[in-house]
Amino acid sequence: MTDNTIDIDSNDDSVCPRCGGTVAPDGRCWDCGAGRPGYRSHLEIGLTGGAAGVSDRGRHREVNADAMALTTAGPWTVGVVCDGVSMAPRGERAARLAADVGAAALVARLTEGVLPETALAESALRAGRAVTALAASPDPAPACTYAAGIAGPEGVWSTWVGDSRVYWLPDEGPGTALTEDDTGELDVLAAWLGAGAGEPAPRIRSYRPAVPGRLLLCTDGLWRHLPTAGALRAVADRGARSATADGGRPLLGAARALVDHALAAGGRDNITALLLPVAAAVPGRPAAPGPA
Repeated sequence: MTDNTIDIDSNDDSVCPRCGGTVAPDGRCWDCGAGRPGYRSHLEIGLTGGAAGVSDRGRHREVNADAMALTTAGPWTVGVVCDGVSMAPRGERAARLAADVGAAALVARLTEGVLPETALAESALRAGRAVTALAASPDPAPACTYAAGIAGPEGVWSTWVGDSRVYWLPDEGPGTALTEDDTGELDVLAAWLGAGAGEPAPRIRSYRPAVPGRLLLCTDGLWRHLPTAGALRAVADRGARSATADGGRPLLGAARALVDHALAAGGRDNITALLLPVAAAVPGRPAAPGPA
């Protein structure tokens, strides 16, 4: 996978404050095993084509267990967002691995010319197997949710496992959620990636928009404060307008505004917002969302 992501802002620190050792990609020291307080506390990424994402650990979490990946494959823009399960060990490692493996699989398969639906299904399966391989035993084991999106000239596609979400936010007209949470009673996760979860059964949804807009991928740290597409769009629009007026990047401004809103509302969980620009699909194609 070609890494064309711009690391706009990252305050990661590779030195363990406890023993002086090296901090691993999951935020824990290779030498003493201690988690680094504030690791990955605020990250911002973007692509030259405009796509951008912001992730923040929130106001009450020691480590940011959310992860995001953003890249391109020819005419396709690819995004992945994962949320480490808080009750599982090393959820941050599971999320980071799943995001990287999923994005790499999407780029590889799209470049080979397979359908977006096929690429998305395979990306979730590969990410799930990678997370399962982290486990020393099925219980307890690292685990995370998974949401991936593709934006291309003929529309948008999404897949998910768990309760991370994907939304279509048009420039004109009402938006819509393209995912349905995999949860049971009391909002308990009913599906996730990791040992003990079994083989993932990702669902896929496509949409061919008649107008341009944005594809939003986010974790529950955001949507619990802004649970509707309309509320998300209103905040994102304000952020985009403000960034444009200041000569900045509209989608980065929108992602920052969404995360800032969740922080102002309490920020009790990790928060991630990833936005992909979407052009109007080929004229005459169906404009209603539905299963792929």
